Amino acid sequence: MGFYAKWILPRLTDLAMRNKEATRYRAQLLPQARGVTLEVGAGSGLNLPFYGPQVDRLYAVDPSEELLRMAEKKVHGVAFSVQFLARSAEEIPIDDRSIDTVVTTWTLCTIPDPLKALAEMRRVLKPGGVLLFAEHGLAPEASVQRWQRRLNPLWNKLAGGCNLDRKMDELIRAAGFRILELTTEYAKAPRPMSYIYIGRAAPG
Repeated sequence: MGFYAKWILPRLTDLAMRNKEATRYRAQLLPQARGVTLEVGAGSGLNLPFYGPQVDRLYAVDPSEELLRMAEKKVHGVAFSVQFLARSAEEIPIDDRSIDTVVTTWTLCTIPDPLKALAEMRRVLKPGGVLLFAEHGLAPEASVQRWQRRLNPLWNKLAGGCNLDRKMDELIRAAGFRILELTTEYAKAPRPMSYIYIGRAAPG
């Protein structure tokens, strides 16, 4: 791992994800989490203040040890225990059918093998468990899609592997989930980077 990826990118990611639109989506989605919760792509812990009292315990998974060190500083004051796991989303070290809620926010865009990661999320969910997601991805308009695909190679390098052109609802369904609720819209940002998929899904 190079200097940029290890030291600069985590701080840029933390700064970029503090924006008002991301905060609005967090406030909408995360209070729905309950029970034993797994957050995949926990990053620097920006989601922590938005979990409600229904969360009993949180497993926070992220491959970046530097981002998790930043997240540890945000734990004080939360009403549940948090265990940080510096691991890939494609290999989640949690038992089968042991999680009530899985949360992923602006994460599936970056994971090298999102289908494998989603299969892991499905594996750890209890019967009746729920996946909560807020992701950006492929827009419906052909003109925006062209820009997304044009920009993606450069964006991918600068943004730590982030992809602009993944169709998130199709990925989630392809991994064996049923989408229970889905809202799609443009956030207040440049269109190639801002088409949002937010919703709930359950193992099919």
